[in-house]
Amino acid sequence: MSAEVASEIWGELKRYVNVVDRMDAAESIVAILIDHDHGVDEIRDAFKGDSDIKKALTAYLDNDKDYAEEEEEPDDEDNYNQEDDY
Repeated sequence: MSAEVASEIWGELKRYVNVVDRMDAAESIVAILIDHDHGVDEIRDAFKGDSDIKKALTAYLDNDKDYAEEEEEPDDEDNYNQEDDY
């Protein structure tokens, strides 16, 4: 499914989603599109003007950034001084 089709479906159906649940629904849409190899720019272009999707995309990117930073942090055990081995 293209991001444009998903945008049209979201535009038609989001009015049936309670306002308090829209952010969760938007996050699900973003996650599904990302899982199906749609890029961030493609999603942003397809959903331009939709604040719920923009917020969900920002949240996804923030979570992804936090996850990537956690993976990059070295463990203290790996940071030993090699001179201590002699």
